[in-house]
Amino acid sequence: MKRGFLFTTSVLLLFCFGQTYGQFGRLTKALNKAKTLADLHISDADEQALGQNISQRIRNIYGVQQDEAQTRYVSLVGRVLAERSSRPNLPWTFIILDSDSTNAFAAPGGYIHITRGALAVMKNEAELAGVLAHEITHVTEKHTIKGIQKMKGIEIAGSETSLSNNSELLNKVSEKATEALLQGFGRTEELEADAGGIELAAKCRYAPEGLQQFLQGLQQRYASRQKRAGLFASHPETQERLDKLASQIRKEKLDQKGTVLLPDRFSANVHYTLAAYTGTGEVAPGARGLAGGESESKSASTGKESEKESEKEKKGGFMSKLSNPFGSGKKQETAEVTGSAAARGVETEVGTEQPGNPNVVAVKITPEDLETFKAKGGLA
Repeated sequence: MKRGFLFTTSVLLLFCFGQTYGQFGRLTKALNKAKTLADLHISDADEQALGQNISQRIRNIYGVQQDEAQTRYVSLVGRVLAERSSRPNLPWTFIILDSDSTNAFAAPGGYIHITRGALAVMKNEAELAGVLAHEITHVTEKHTIKGIQKMKGIEIAGSETSLSNNSELLNKVSEKATEALLQGFGRTEELEADAGGIELAAKCRYAPEGLQQFLQGLQQRYASRQKRAGLFASHPETQERLDKLASQIRKEKLDQKGTVLLPDRFSANVHYTLAAYTGTGEVAPGARGLAGGESESKSASTGKESEKESEKEKKGGFMSKLSNPFGSGKKQETAEVTGSAAARGVETEVGTEQPGNPNVVAVKITPEDLETFKAKGGLA
């Protein structure tokens, strides 16, 4: 009787243990099962959290121009465009970076950054609208989000459902995304932003050739380096993009929909200037500014930052253009098209000067303010 009881008890214990172990094993296996970012749904809340984090990192690098009047003007132009975009309800934020480099960056969730150097090169409001519309299109088409979902090397638990609820994962993804964003999108994404950008600008009645004028202005500014070192040798798409813009304007008759240039209003509100470009600075390998990575930094000629960037590429780090998930996937296309209309860049000036105040300049724009701004400029 006793022996039978012990046998029965042993069987029950083994059965219970087996059941518990089986459940625990399945649970452990489920928790430990890793998935990639491609498997993770990035919600609107995640996009906002990513945008805030990435914008903070960009602002920490460049600093922010603490000029409320000029920020307000750029924001008004940006809001006119955003209002007619496919995502008008995003909390759009427009930021002037404290840098002489000619650059612009779009972070997820509606964070648009433009350098004072880029503003200094422009001659009218249509050029500003063209650049901002290009960056807005990167956001509305979720180019950064799609790039993040192609990232390799970041595994997440199978139970993970949100980036915004996991600060460690959010910071890790934001860090890698910022590095990729600074390096640049690929040809496909840039051409899509070009096409969508000039269409958006024309919809608001801005002259769609503003983007072309801006690019041509950069070509003229850096002509000396182009002759000396073949500035656009690594950017064969520049002329292709200009040709495509001209073709689109002609075919879609965008120049009949948008004709507003507003040079006087632009010059009355934007007061940044740049010294004549001498072409003496060295450009870090892989740098992608609006004109192909040109730096305006006085300290660029030391070549120290160039050496650092060169080492990064030799090591095959994330900054290597072949590893950039924001590219289109083809060697010749990855990070080759730059900026705002073309540009992204880790400038040689980064790290050689202390960045300024990184805080966003808060400006309040009411619906009445926006309507008045549009009416005075003849905008839609």
